[in-house]
Amino acid sequence: MHSERPRVRLHDRTFELAVPHGEIIGKIEALAARINADYGDGSRGIPLFVGVLNGAFMFFAELLQRISFPCEVSFVRLSSYHGTTSTGSVTEVFGLRENIEARHVIVVEDIVETGESIRALTDSLAAMNPATLEVATLLFKPASYRNYFPIRYPAMEISDGFIVGFGLDYDGLGRNLCDIYRLAKEV
Repeated sequence: MHSERPRVRLHDRTFELAVPHGEIIGKIEALAARINADYGDGSRGIPLFVGVLNGAFMFFAELLQRISFPCEVSFVRLSSYHGTTSTGSVTEVFGLRENIEARHVIVVEDIVETGESIRALTDSLAAMNPATLEVATLLFKPASYRNYFPIRYPAMEISDGFIVGFGLDYDGLGRNLCDIYRLAKEV
């Protein structure tokens, strides 16, 4: 059973409940239905879902449980955060081993903000000549996005502000929270 807490404390910061678990799952179900409608007829062969670690692990698992067609799964790991601030540079820690040439690829990300991470990853994947390359993200911040790559499958749009939970962390803490929390204003 999932229990929503109005506030959580992680390291030296307090976070307030922003999106409860039930709402997150409802958005994931709606997104999975869209992807199933686009890929479920089999005309695109067996697509490859590429999960971005560490943040997307909970979203990735929930999404894949709702995908109704055969698919393959792989992971990449990127890093662009230190504390609550994006470093502005992306470091690929480990990458894709599958051959994606002429394959339909769906990148599964936890959050797309400025788009630096997704640009670095999609540029790298596009160089491998996939048939198509799409992005599914749990959270999308359109006000921050620099429009590097079209985000076809956002589960939900959110405003600016630092968030944790449901896979997202603050210096290693908070990934296990089943709800999403926003950094509280300090008074």
